[in-house]
This record gives sequence, C-alpha cells and structure tokens, in this order.
Amino acid sequence: MKALKWGLLALGALATLAIGVGLYLFYRAPERALSAAIDYERRQAGLARRDATLADGLHYAYLEGGRGAPLVLLHGFGADKDVFDRIAPYLTPQFRLVIPDLPGFGESSKPPKADYAPRAQAERLHALLARLGLSRVHLGGNSMGGQIALTYAAMYPREVESLWILNAAGVASAPPSEMQRQIAAGGDNPLTVQDEDEFAALVDFVTARPVHIPRWLLDAMAQRRIRNFALEERIFKQVAADSVEERIRGLAIPALIVWGQQDRVLHPGGAGVLQMLLIKSEAVLLPDVGHLPMVEAPERCARDYLRFRAGLGP
Repeated sequence: MKALKWGLLALGALATLAIGVGLYLFYRAPERALSAAIDYERRQAGLARRDATLADGLHYAYLEGGRGAPLVLLHGFGADKDVFDRIAPYLTPQFRLVIPDLPGFGESSKPPKADYAPRAQAERLHALLARLGLSRVHLGGNSMGGQIALTYAAMYPREVESLWILNAAGVASAPPSEMQRQIAAGGDNPLTVQDEDEFAALVDFVTARPVHIPRWLLDAMAQRRIRNFALEERIFKQVAADSVEERIRGLAIPALIVWGQQDRVLHPGGAGVLQMLLIKSEAVLLPDVGHLPMVEAPERCARDYLRFRAGLGP
C-alpha cells in the first residue's frame, strides 16, 4: 500500500509538472506551443515533414503521407503547407499526399528578389516534383495555389492526371470580390498583416463562420506573417496581375472546381468561368463556406473529391 501511495504521489507530481510546463509554453513561449500543436495535428493526419533542395540551391519544406497515386496540394497566398492538415486524414488512406511550402512562404526559401508569378512558381514546382521522382500527378490548390496548379497544368499537361481547384485566384473575368473592391477603392489589403489585430481580422475575413482559436494562439500564428510582410506585399502584386484564363482555355484535363459561396476574397462567380474554360470540369459551390473549403468543411470537401476521383476510373 505504501508503494502504491508513493506511486500515486509521483504520478501527481508528474502531472503537476506537465501542466506547469504546458502553461509556461502557452504564455511564455507561444510560438513553441504553436509548433507543438502543429506537430500533433500533422501526426493525427498521417503527415511527416520533409526537405528537398533543388540544383539551384532553392530549399523546399513539404509534408508527405499516405499511399496510392500522388496528390500534390498547393496552399494559397499567405498560408503554408499545414492549411491542408484538417482534410489530410480523409485523403491519406487512398492517396500519397505531397504538400509543399511554396517559395516565399512557410519554411521554404524566400529569395527577396525572385519572380513569384504563377509561371515561375510552376517551373519551380516542376523541378521539385522531378527531384521527388514524380512524373505524373494529380494536382490541387487553393486560391493562389489553384492559380499555380492551373498554370502548371497548362505548361505540363501530359504530367497532370486531374485538377482539384479550390477558390482559385487568377480568374480575371469573374465579378469583383469584396476584397478586390476594397483594394480598388484605396483600402488596405486584408490578406497582408503588420500586427496581431490585423491577423485576427484576416481569419474572420477568410472564413464564413467564426473560428474559435485562443487569442494567444492567433497572436503566435501572426508572428510568421508579420515577419514576412514586405515580401508578401511584393508577391501579392505579382499574383494579382496574373490571369490564367487564356492559358487554360480548352484544357482537357479532368477538373473538380470547388468554391465557398461566402468567399469575400475571390468571387464565387469564378467557378462558372473556370467551368466554361476547362472542358472536362464540374463545379461544386459550398454554402456557409468562405475562402478555405478544406479548412472550413474538410469532410464535405474530401467527400466530393473522393467521388470525383472515383469517377475517373482506375
């Protein structure tokens, strides 16, 4: 009994110590706590972090996991590879996911004077996939990532099996969005942030429903964006000036186009424009979803994609 008593006391002491360490991380080292939370979510999603360096020295960080045909997913402006963590568990049982940080974002290289227009990013992605031994892939992307995915498919059509396009940028003839009207009127760009309050406002802007994230965690997430502000301003101008429409007109690669109906960043009318341009495409509009379908409605989004892929046949 005495041994049991001391064992329980020891466990209690360890639990108290763990809580104390946790509280220290939360309030004194929030970015370390954020990294720990991201690592946990990656493990739950079956994803592992990898690194690759191209011949020119450009470094890519990327996530990889699952088995099956390769599915490469590209994040949007200001985001990073972990924006797909929530949807990944629905996909890894059937597909091998490869999710890079695009240069200029996340943990990949950020050369300050590089060309970040979609064509240049597509060329770099092609070099990365060659480095990984991936000659034919299924390709998806959100926002800027969708713009780059479409550009990649137009440049290397024989190497793309299918496209999964979520709220894509670069659809010039779509109706102007709330964000685009705001910028055209001389207002601030809601996608770039210089302080924690702007980042909190950004999270509300890109999602249709309130996202319940503790403020300390939001502030930790904001630091990465704040540090990258000057480069992101430059990248945004290059991305916003690019249209994919002429380069993808008549492209015959099977495509699933997904758009949140409450997107304030890019008008949902872009889905119809893409559907007319891509001759083997279908479009799905998601109610009560904003700019990030794979974050806001991961299960529904994955279900639609699995149905689409099943329809492609073996």
